[in-house]
Amino acid sequence: MAKDILDPRALRWKIAALAAAACCAVAVVIGLLVHDATAQHGHRAGEDRSVTQLRAAEQEFARTGQRPAAADLGPADELPEPLRAKLGDVRPSDGYALWYDQRPPNWYWMWAAVRVGDQVLTVRTDMSAEVRSLQLLDRSIVKAVLAALAVVVPLAALATEPINRRLRHGSRTARRIADGDLDARIGRPGRARDEITEMSAAVDDMAGALQRRLESEKRFTADVAHELRTPLMGLVTAAGLLPGDDEAASLVRTQVHTLRGLIEDLLEISRLDAGAERAHRDTVPLGELVADVVRRSGSGTTVRLDAPGVVRTDPRRVERVVTNLVTNAHRHGAAPVEVVVAGTRVTVRDHGPGFPADLLAHGPQRFRTESTERGHGHGLGLTIALGQAEVLGARLTFTNAPGGGAVASLELSPDAQDS
Repeated sequence: MAKDILDPRALRWKIAALAAAACCAVAVVIGLLVHDATAQHGHRAGEDRSVTQLRAAEQEFARTGQRPAAADLGPADELPEPLRAKLGDVRPSDGYALWYDQRPPNWYWMWAAVRVGDQVLTVRTDMSAEVRSLQLLDRSIVKAVLAALAVVVPLAALATEPINRRLRHGSRTARRIADGDLDARIGRPGRARDEITEMSAAVDDMAGALQRRLESEKRFTADVAHELRTPLMGLVTAAGLLPGDDEAASLVRTQVHTLRGLIEDLLEISRLDAGAERAHRDTVPLGELVADVVRRSGSGTTVRLDAPGVVRTDPRRVERVVTNLVTNAHRHGAAPVEVVVAGTRVTVRDHGPGFPADLLAHGPQRFRTESTERGHGHGLGLTIALGQAEVLGARLTFTNAPGGGAVASLELSPDAQDS
């Protein structure tokens, strides 16, 4: 939870950033409008003051014939070029020329000029107060925006918490479904009718459809295995009655034996799928158990004992797992095949091409083998080994060795309780 709060990639901060961007955009637009309106108002106020002063100076000059104290009197050539140009454009009916002088260093002066005879009467109005007022307004707008952001961003992050909570609940449920809990559902909490609710409903519908399909496949596997078992017994009996040891009779016996093994594997998988398997635990020395299993397999596998431990487990199921791992190593890997027992861990390694990437990513899948020849196994050995490990409460992992070869590791619990 704390990690999600601090993660800048989290949805809450993306929404908060979007809210902050929207707030800044609105503030910029409003700030520009207010700035422009205030600047125009100050400009007009400066023009009005300049014109008022110039009229008063013009009246005083007309009355006294002397230069007023608040104005300048001189030839047009002495005026700044912009003001002189504006004065040249003034029609006699307009009377006054106005120019806002923002040239450094004489910034912020409003000039007003009028011709009196062959000379020009001019006044200058200081616009510093208006400029300072405009700058103060800009700073106030910036401060207001920063204060608004300080409130909006935390509020936006807090407002997204219900959404984040629903999304986290959905992701946890999806992981439970991926881990095999097909009864898990997101549900439809609250009264919200939004996109997250639609997504939750879609995921629940998908999980329900997946559960029904998997249950149908499990029932199909169990039904096929049970239905084939009766005719298989007849085939086994008939194969045993075949006369002679010719090639045809030997081939029939071999294929019947293979078919019998396949059906027994299917029955075992159906029991594992149904959750009908229970471990019957005894305290056994793991090293002696594994060494005996490998010796009886007759596969020429090397066994190395590295301080093996004593575990409370179901020896028959451990034998089944180890046998399947060793058989898979010889069938799909390459010699030498090594079995190492260290503590409560049993590791089986071959020196072949290693496990395929799909198996490492998704685990073993029934009726799927990466062998180049389709007849080399049915993809059930590792599936059964994984199922039996789950019954034992053990952890079976599949990796590839850095130097090449597949590595299967069975980690048993030294003090597992009876199921």
